[in-house]
Amino acid sequence: MVEMFTGARRLSTEPIVQPGSIPGYGPVFNAGLVHHEGRYHLFARAVRDGYRPNPGSGARFLDYVSDVVVLTSDDGLRYEFEYVLSRPGPGVAAFEDPRVQWVTDGGERRLVMTYTHLPETDTMPWRIGAVELDFRDGRFVTLDHTEALLGPDGIGNKDAVLFDLADGRIAFIHRIHPNVQIAVFDSLAELWNADHDYWTPYLAALDDHVIIAPEPGSFGVGAGAPPIAIADGHLFFFHERERCGRYTAKVALLDAVTGRVRSVASEPFLVPELEWERRGDVDDVVFVQGAHLHDDGTVYLTYGAADRCVGALTWHVDHARAHLGSVA
Repeated sequence: MVEMFTGARRLSTEPIVQPGSIPGYGPVFNAGLVHHEGRYHLFARAVRDGYRPNPGSGARFLDYVSDVVVLTSDDGLRYEFEYVLSRPGPGVAAFEDPRVQWVTDGGERRLVMTYTHLPETDTMPWRIGAVELDFRDGRFVTLDHTEALLGPDGIGNKDAVLFDLADGRIAFIHRIHPNVQIAVFDSLAELWNADHDYWTPYLAALDDHVIIAPEPGSFGVGAGAPPIAIADGHLFFFHERERCGRYTAKVALLDAVTGRVRSVASEPFLVPELEWERRGDVDDVVFVQGAHLHDDGTVYLTYGAADRCVGALTWHVDHARAHLGSVA
């Protein structure tokens, strides 16, 4: 293990999922996570073979199409590819950056995958896609009748996570550049069916819904892993893109009832340091996207590195709380 000054420990000096490790795909990164029936299940963004750098203006790469794939592990260190979960259909260029989270809705636990829905045409902004999952015959499946696009239409919106509030409501964290915002709903159905009547006044008062803004000199922030509940709130892992282009990982403590920030660490707990974190398709990126809290207080985190591969680290809740400092 490699220990960092915050008490966080990388599980390996090498990626836990390497690029090119799945037939037909190159980069495998930015993986969501769920721990189910004693195993770790990674939901990763996998880029199909055949993409290439764009010699002109516009997107960084051409023919850049990504699917959501599932890999599993008994120990959180050695992963095996299992199956492709989701492929984009007509009119969709790619599915990117899946997060997977349990949400309590009407007393029932439901598993939801949120992801970035990237349209084929550049004239339409990316949206937040969402679908419920079920576990059948040893694998996860999408409940296609639950597929939805969440948030306001016509505006770029991504990095969405869901979590339960202490009063039974559901919090929806998302990112309309450059800040992180929160919306609160009584049920998944209310979120799924929110339309212009909800989102128009929300956008008109968008600043009121901001919970985290980038530090001075940084370009933007966005949600990482779905928040995890601890004794005095929720630990919320997020990324910050600095003006130099470097992505770092940071943490905040959210209030259990409102979902608002009680404390946020000014310094990151993870920065690109290893060669595979610093050099790749996008240099200098660590992008935490999966989190699981063990009974002993250890948090297992997965993160994408340089838009090529997946790393993992552990961080004890006590160390995370100490990194946050004083709490309002």
